[in-house]
Amino acid sequence: MTLIEISDIHTPELFIYKQLRDNAFTEDNSFIADSAKVVNILLEQNIQVKSLLATQEYYDEFKDLIEAKKIAKLYVATKKMMSSIIGHKVHQNVMMHGTRPAQVALEELGNQIIMLDNITSTENVGSIARSAAALGVNSYLLPKQGPHPFGRRALRVSMGHMAMLKTHCYDDIFETLEELKKNGYTIIAAEITENSTPLTQLEIPDKWVLLMGHEGNGIGKEVLKLCTTVVHIEMMPNIKSFNVAVASSILMYKLNIK
Repeated sequence: MTLIEISDIHTPELFIYKQLRDNAFTEDNSFIADSAKVVNILLEQNIQVKSLLATQEYYDEFKDLIEAKKIAKLYVATKKMMSSIIGHKVHQNVMMHGTRPAQVALEELGNQIIMLDNITSTENVGSIARSAAALGVNSYLLPKQGPHPFGRRALRVSMGHMAMLKTHCYDDIFETLEELKKNGYTIIAAEITENSTPLTQLEIPDKWVLLMGHEGNGIGKEVLKLCTTVVHIEMMPNIKSFNVAVASSILMYKLNIK
């Protein structure tokens, strides 16, 4: 393992670590991940890693994992120097520059899919991914206009488990739902309506898509018309709703743990 000691924090190759914040990407689909827990999970996946920026302690502790990945550039620096490169104080001891994996074709997703409609919170995108991975729902459908699943914060909140999911970012929700139904999926919308089915009474199909709506506005009426069924989680009468990430976890558990 050959480490490159940082002698100049203004080295052009390191600018990427300062440039890519949260949901930003470059033309070559680069992304940045941070923290050992996240980076180590990513290193175990089939993802191209361009470089690591880390402390000597990190390289010493995870030497076998790093060497197995055969990464071209391994930059070593102190935390203080890393903070100077990034432009703010860093608490983690490693950052990774990688390339987003190619998205999976719609027809190649699994039989159980979690799908988002107009979710605006990067944290929710990451939290839902972590729950999906934990509950065995391995396919993730997201709108292209929303937070990207490989955004820095989404990766961090997912604890790197985003990389364990088959992801597909769609353009048009109406066309996508129609295509999914043609492919044999039952579309289950999570929404409270006059005719929605309580979760405890839902008949669970073998091949399903769970659709979660906007954090505040839920799922629009036109989208609901394309769904096979609408389900709600029973709760106390004085409580209107769960956070979307919490609701997703409850629903995925019920749908996939039989």
